[in-house]
Amino acid sequence: MKSASQAIVRWFDSWAGVDESHDLRNEIDWTRVLPFIGMHLACIAIIWVGVSSAAVTVAIGGYFLRMFAITGFYHRYFSHRAFETSRLVQFLGGFLGATSTQRGPLWWAAHHRLHHRHSDEPADAHSPIQHSLLTSHVGWFLNTANFRTRTEQVPDLMKFPELRLLDRFDVLAPAIYAAGCLLLGRALETWAPNLGTNGPQMLVWGFFVSTVALYHGTFTINSLAHLWGKRRYKTEDDSRNNWLLSIITLGEGWHNNHHYHPGSARQGFRWWEFDPTWYALKVFEKMGVIWNVRGVPKRVIHAGKLARKSNHQKRAT
Repeated sequence: MKSASQAIVRWFDSWAGVDESHDLRNEIDWTRVLPFIGMHLACIAIIWVGVSSAAVTVAIGGYFLRMFAITGFYHRYFSHRAFETSRLVQFLGGFLGATSTQRGPLWWAAHHRLHHRHSDEPADAHSPIQHSLLTSHVGWFLNTANFRTRTEQVPDLMKFPELRLLDRFDVLAPAIYAAGCLLLGRALETWAPNLGTNGPQMLVWGFFVSTVALYHGTFTINSLAHLWGKRRYKTEDDSRNNWLLSIITLGEGWHNNHHYHPGSARQGFRWWEFDPTWYALKVFEKMGVIWNVRGVPKRVIHAGKLARKSNHQKRAT
């Protein structure tokens, strides 16, 4: 009973009662993950709330907006510090990322840094090489061993109290986003009834459906991008480039590129490699919102050309 009550408290305060001993517990705490399960079950409500073009548009827009927050800020900024920005924009990027309901920016960055240190090794929590496909895709996210924010991995981010707040109370941003969807639906029902939407419908499509799609779109990089695709660069892991995953994740599918040179804010190293996150970051750079955006060194591009030429020669023989 005590364990269940502690798990419920962690729905609202993810740092409550969590210490390093949890890192050794390789199990799923079902009480703790009930909200995650509930997010999926809530999507069934589309049967009752119906569908409208307005609700679907908001769902798709919310998916890509928050996917950019994950790729541009949670990943390329917080995890790899691939550009610089102001404290205000840092907070806004962290808040928008947190609305994705993928925990806080410190938790996300810490686990991703560990992933790069131990990629496809036994210590890599979401390696499909070390674990099953289901575990690498979503099981690791539910595992008690991965609940704690590894604060020792992100000392550069821990000095910001507003980021610690977002991380500790990681339910706050999704709750605000969900409330915003509900209020938007109610406003449209009143002021634009011709759109055929309402509060409950917009909540289900704009928050629940969009967020669940966002979960699994993001998680494909952990699972599928280490199994299917091409390997331009020889890395110590099994990371791969996959053009399809790049479409649904705004450029994250060029995973082999990224693991070869993770410090770049650009992951599509060649002009034909679709990387919308990079394009958006360059626009923000021109606007002065971010600066010192790290691109791809010429030596890295050259190494890729040599590798491609070598692969062609091997096929020819």
